[in-house]
Amino acid sequence: MSDGTYGFGPPTGRLLIKTSRAGVGRKAGHIEATQWSGNTVVVGNDPKKSSVTLTVQTGSLTVREGSGGLKPLTDANRAEIKKTLEGDTLLHTAKHPTITFRSTNITGTLQSFEITGDLTVKGQTHPVTVHGAGDGDGMVRGWATLTQSTWGIKPYTAFLGTLKLADEIRIEYQVTKLDPLAGRGGRRGHTA
Repeated sequence: MSDGTYGFGPPTGRLLIKTSRAGVGRKAGHIEATQWSGNTVVVGNDPKKSSVTLTVQTGSLTVREGSGGLKPLTDANRAEIKKTLEGDTLLHTAKHPTITFRSTNITGTLQSFEITGDLTVKGQTHPVTVHGAGDGDGMVRGWATLTQSTWGIKPYTAFLGTLKLADEIRIEYQVTKLDPLAGRGGRRGHTA
């Protein structure tokens, strides 16, 4: 990958939120952001001059699967979780339609890196560290671990409290292709 400005997002990228639950009937869920875009400026010989920005449409978060637990996740369960995600108790998508990330520091190489930056969720901004690795041909993947309550999000509960998600979630991303953008300002990455 050469120095330059690149865009990324669906359909050549995936952004997943992985949740878990402790206790009896342990269940894990996977939520996917279907509308998001990002830009990165790559300066290979001086990573500190590189940068990453990302915007996720909160209304695009979709429950993809649930595993474990006493019963399988039904379509009705998925609809209920989506309604709760968008409502006032969790993400309040009407008031906060986007989640944004802006890097403040990048260390490492194109093959193995850490991105420190500011994540804004529900109008609250806090620092996070994103881990990643690239193959040199545009494929990039990685993860970050977040604590929901840091951003004022109460972990999801349902079924009279019998289903309660852990406060800690794992964000995973994979981009199979970075698209070169014209100029440093470029255009935004893809959205689906």
